[in-house]
Amino acid sequence: MGNRAVIAFVNDKGKKDKNSVGIYLHWNGGRDSVEGFLKTAKDYGVRGYDQSYAIARLTQIIANFLGGTLSIGVNTLKNLDCDNYDNGVYWIDKHFTIVEREYHKGKEQKEHDLNNMVADIKTSNNSHFTTNQLR
Repeated sequence: MGNRAVIAFVNDKGKKDKNSVGIYLHWNGGRDSVEGFLKTAKDYGVRGYDQSYAIARLTQIIANFLGGTLSIGVNTLKNLDCDNYDNGVYWIDKHFTIVEREYHKGKEQKEHDLNNMVADIKTSNNSHFTTNQLR
């Protein structure tokens, strides 16, 4: 049992590409958590226009928050559990905005306040991101 989701970027033309790389979340895949991860990336100034950089840094933000050695993965979408019976796929653009959902059939999770979620995420990430920005 989990709260699974996949986060994937649309291409430069705003189209979904099943060959693109996605971030698999086993936990914290609800919209309220995902929006917190995306806002944190924006707040830190992560460059979304460079997808390889954006995927790497967004993965870092999420992994720092989740901790441990499990619960997150990176792979091409065809190798990820996209139709996961939980939150499906969040398609995001270079501005870290959710532009489409796929395979989501249930109600949206709204258990976490966005500002509180971002504050919690930043607690696990500030030492990594603010130090790097000052260099």
